[in-house]
Amino acid sequence: MKKGMTKVSVMYPNGEGKTFDLNYYTSTHLELVGELLGSALKGATVESGLGSAAPGSPPPFLAMGNMYFDSVDAFGAAFGPNAEQIMGDLPNFTNSEPVIQISEVVM
Repeated sequence: MKKGMTKVSVMYPNGEGKTFDLNYYTSTHLELVGELLGSALKGATVESGLGSAAPGSPPPFLAMGNMYFDSVDAFGAAFGPNAEQIMGDLPNFTNSEPVIQISEVVM
């Protein structure tokens, strides 16, 4: 991704009793998100948590999804009208409440 783009990170915290269906997320949820956000979505990555700084410790996040847009406004215009449908799909793959961060790509 290039400098100046907007990155939206959706992080799913790990914890007691938290679950995450990575197969559903990558095969179904992301297809839905891609269709709804359309050409405003310039790229995306998915990460699955492996651990933390201490060897053998659990990851602080079960998974992370990262989406890239030309601007915050482009993200808002694409996500806003589709937020209810996108967020409504979360119970189909996780019981973890996502943490969302919007950032500017600087390198």
